[in-house]
Amino acid sequence: MAMKIALNPTHPERICWGCEQLCSADDLRCGNEVVRAMHPAELLGDDWVEWLAEREARRDAPRDAPKQ
Repeated sequence: MAMKIALNPTHPERICWGCEQLCSADDLRCGNEVVRAMHPAELLGDDWVEWLAEREARRDAPRDAPKQ
């Protein structure tokens, strides 16, 4: 089952979003990263959910038939 992630957390910079442990930024217990993993809102902006939905829709859309 996929981890549920907060859509727009108040202070995303305080947490490492790299795994299910959600460690504080100054206590990276899992050891997966040397630096904290950023929340998608920090990377893509507050509308990251809409961007992801559009990307998935384009990926799942049928491709045009090849021209002969």
